[in-house]
Amino acid sequence: MSGVNLMKTTALIMAGGRGERFWPKSRKSLPKQFLSLTNDGKTMIQLTVERILPLVAIADIYIATNESYRGLAQAQLPNLPAENILCEPVGRNTAPCIGLGAIHILKKYDDAMMLVLPSDHLIKQKTLFLKTLRNASQVAEENSNLVTIGITPDYPETGYGYIRFDEEGSIGQAYKAAQFVEKPDLETAKVYFESGQYLWNSGMFVWKVSSILEKMEHLMPETYQGLKNIQQAFGTEKEESVLKDEFSKMRSISIDYGILEHADDIYTVPGSFGWDDVGSWLAMERINPTNEFGCVTSGNLVMVNTKNCILQGGEKLIATVGVQNLIVVDTPDAILICHKENAEDIKKVLENLRICNRNEYI
Repeated sequence: MSGVNLMKTTALIMAGGRGERFWPKSRKSLPKQFLSLTNDGKTMIQLTVERILPLVAIADIYIATNESYRGLAQAQLPNLPAENILCEPVGRNTAPCIGLGAIHILKKYDDAMMLVLPSDHLIKQKTLFLKTLRNASQVAEENSNLVTIGITPDYPETGYGYIRFDEEGSIGQAYKAAQFVEKPDLETAKVYFESGQYLWNSGMFVWKVSSILEKMEHLMPETYQGLKNIQQAFGTEKEESVLKDEFSKMRSISIDYGILEHADDIYTVPGSFGWDDVGSWLAMERINPTNEFGCVTSGNLVMVNTKNCILQGGEKLIATVGVQNLIVVDTPDAILICHKENAEDIKKVLENLRICNRNEYI
């Protein structure tokens, strides 16, 4: 294995999600990746771009998002070339999204290393993170290897998918990925954790553009043909209409289901760099300091006998008395009050709003 990655390194940052578990701050018009959830004032997508700049030039970073978020992406990433904001006409999960990014990178380079990263993760140890990406790139440069970044588990988590790895056939610091498994129940998660043979599936990937497109041609031929049709329309007056037509016809499927579970040369590089997928309001306790009463707070607050709460306010005064283990989030048109044990059920509020046709709150 070569010691230095000599290929041009590019990145695709996936930023099309809704972040529904961060309602009412996260809305259809301003989803989680465009919010600031840390005390440095930077948004999730700004932090994602910033942390990879030592590895990837800004001109080689691509954002895949929804057409309605183009303006947000341009405003928050003013140094990013406008043509690098790739707008999907409809959401089709990660496999078509990654394919679209790959053919746009091919437009610029004959081949390149491609980092695929979600836009809404936080990483505390940036130097270790970059080292992990470099290690993954070296493995991906060999043959047609596809590399995932697996997170070394701290505890038996039921909210993540897992990757079972096999130390036989490892390359450098990458293990052979033997199996991808869905989110487990608690007992299964304990077995995974105690075995030492499983990593959390972070949804971060590294591969050559040629490698992932080759796999798509073999394992997802209809999607691949659609991508070729889009690629042939680049630079013509039909580019937008062909994109809309072909992308809309693609099967909505994740890259895990479409490619990784069926290909042979899949490897995983374990990562321990302070990763957090910031999945719900509960993440605020992990990513921000708590006060002496175990509360994470922002805004105009008065707290009396208040413990272990997440309180996110604005200009309006929020007063809490004798409460604990609550999430309270105030926005100009909506207030959320939720017990921390039920944080995953915030999505049900949105389901009810849709049923009641109260779309102004979504």
